[in-house]
Amino acid sequence: MSVSMIGWSHLPFGRHEETVENMVKTVTKAALEDAGLEAKDIEIVFVGHFNGGFQQQDFPSSLPLQADPDLRFTPSTRVENACATGSAAIHQAMNAINAGRARRALVIGVEKMTDTAGPEIGDILLKCAYVREEADTPAGFAGVFGQLTQRYFQRYGDQSDVLARIAAKNHANGVANPFAQMRKDLGFQFCNTVSDKNPLVAGPLRRTDCSLVSDGAAAIVLCANDEAASTDKAVTFRAAEQVNDFLPMSARDMLEMEGPARAWARAKETAGITLDDLSAVETHDCFTTAELLEYEAMGLTPKGKGRIAIDEGWVQKDGRLPVNPSGGLKAKGHPIGATGVSMHIVAAMQALGQAGDMQVEGAELTAVFNMGGTAVANYVSVLEPLKA
Repeated sequence: MSVSMIGWSHLPFGRHEETVENMVKTVTKAALEDAGLEAKDIEIVFVGHFNGGFQQQDFPSSLPLQADPDLRFTPSTRVENACATGSAAIHQAMNAINAGRARRALVIGVEKMTDTAGPEIGDILLKCAYVREEADTPAGFAGVFGQLTQRYFQRYGDQSDVLARIAAKNHANGVANPFAQMRKDLGFQFCNTVSDKNPLVAGPLRRTDCSLVSDGAAAIVLCANDEAASTDKAVTFRAAEQVNDFLPMSARDMLEMEGPARAWARAKETAGITLDDLSAVETHDCFTTAELLEYEAMGLTPKGKGRIAIDEGWVQKDGRLPVNPSGGLKAKGHPIGATGVSMHIVAAMQALGQAGDMQVEGAELTAVFNMGGTAVANYVSVLEPLKA
């Protein structure tokens, strides 16, 4: 890899009165300032935006140009790959730099979901499933993961307490994250109890097992490593891998998570590392079941034994491999297009030792796993500070 992140910006996730256009302009200006660049220095732009019907404006690629007149006429492309849209946009920027098409790129991830009514949100998110077979799943994408959770329980036993521990961990971590939508430590007992405030949503999944509907935007400036070496804040990609699997769940054994496992294997091989070399991981906990399965996919535990990682404290902030010290999607929120960009930002902050109260002590080598659909589009990045 020969590309580094040299600046970024991140709006707090949650309910925003601002339009998509204004959020894009805000993070564009702030990311350029953070990178110490002017708009005229950017040679290519990629906008990660899922939309799918959340907003009437469905052609956002030139919205960043309105942040500064000097961005006018800069090539800009909208990128979409379901919930991995943000990471897909980052990969496109990296590809452009590695191919010599640009030296400096701007990536923006954005989504505004809260203008939409709950049932319609479920319908829109199901567009990330295989519509021909899965569009009628009750409770939308929560229903998809509810079915997956039931299969896991049937094969390996009821893990409701494990999912509650994952939720409680991430909500506790989210308290320290200034970008998080929910900064409240809910505790294990609340997450493990079905109640009026924590009802069942789909199958065995409770509200605390589901990520939050969010608005948000985040932006990153990337450049070639030889240029990044002269900056005082650069995080480089030691690996960046993408693996896609079949879209229909009927074509796969979903509990094997083969796409994520292959993405992780390739990234570890490219980076020349094992999990023991990593300081922290930001993983895609759209539902707590996803994080549990991802422990197994990354090789932290054997198949069906993911609960060991949470039961024995391995994935706590002070554990063997802290997972989601930011609070993850569970606490931070999940504005689809912005999620992957956000995950890379908080992982980069960890690598630089600049994560504030989120900081994992001694962190340097960090990783991101961002997933689109149900283990369909799978992205793994390994990040480290660029050494001069």
